Amino acid sequence: MLYRENGQFKTSYRADQQIFPILQDRIGIAIVLLIAFVLVPLTAPEYLLRAILIPFLILSLAALGLNILVGYCGQISLGTGAFMAVGAYAAYNFQARIDGFPLLLSLLCGGLCATLVGVAFGIPSLRIKGLYLAVATLAAQFFVDWAFLRIKWLTNDSTSGSVSVAGLQILGLRIESPEQKYLFCLAIVALFALGAKNLVRGAIGREWMAIRDMDVAASVIGIRPMYAKLTAFAVSSFIVGVAGALWGFVYLGTWEPAAFSIDRSFQLLFMVIIGGLGSVMGSFFGAAFIVVLPIVLDNLPYWFGIPVDTALASHLTFMIFGSLIVFFLIVEPHGIARLWSTAKEKLRLWPFPH
Repeated sequence: MLYRENGQFKTSYRADQQIFPILQDRIGIAIVLLIAFVLVPLTAPEYLLRAILIPFLILSLAALGLNILVGYCGQISLGTGAFMAVGAYAAYNFQARIDGFPLLLSLLCGGLCATLVGVAFGIPSLRIKGLYLAVATLAAQFFVDWAFLRIKWLTNDSTSGSVSVAGLQILGLRIESPEQKYLFCLAIVALFALGAKNLVRGAIGREWMAIRDMDVAASVIGIRPMYAKLTAFAVSSFIVGVAGALWGFVYLGTWEPAAFSIDRSFQLLFMVIIGGLGSVMGSFFGAAFIVVLPIVLDNLPYWFGIPVDTALASHLTFMIFGSLIVFFLIVEPHGIARLWSTAKEKLRLWPFPH
């Protein structure tokens, strides 16, 4: 009965078009943000911040960028790790080659460089689709790996492609402690999530979804496929590039091209599929599933005092994790976001059957 919306009348177009039109949703989001911004930094241990929450936030941002391309525009991409690498190395070059270059501008410029690369590899989407497009974007992964290993200028003359950053600061405030890094990532992710949500609700978002559902019909009604597809690649690559810069600067500190290998691309694709295609919230659900669940499975035997060999526990984790992915996709192919939406719809009618 707590989720009923009786008596919540909309008296203006602005009220009807709110991101969260139900009062309970607005209160729930406010509580979640309050806990995330205030309670977690004050109470969470260092391990939770460094090993779980910071990578969860950054991978959620990368999954959000990929979801715009795959979920909203229907363009398959297997080169997300490459665009993350471009964002990370571009931001590093801006920091290393320009004295006093602001950190935030470095992250944004890294995203812009990833946008250029993403649009360049998105041009084939104008002629091909499906698995052929996936192979074209996969080429970006191998090309970027080769470039950062062989072209020394891109890595500031590093022989192995390994680079490192230190002394992060914004407006004179140093970002060193886990709490500071967590809040920095959380603020950026919250802003990008809000921007992405408003973007997909607008005209460009409707164009993406029209192209996803039926591109021929979309072009008949006046939607330009070239503009819609390339803007999807641009926005997606920009967000993924910023996420890659955060992954290198905030989470890793020192990285090499292997940190953005094809495994990372597949991991992000699994996040989007499991979390829910075409859903901003699904990107966070998918990242939580991929990041948190293996850690829980690894520690489950020790929590219950079950003596298990370390190697066996590692193999069991992979087996159980893979089985859960397959089972979940069979039971709910539309992802966790669909389950969440169904639960909310049922709560709006409970306890009445209709």
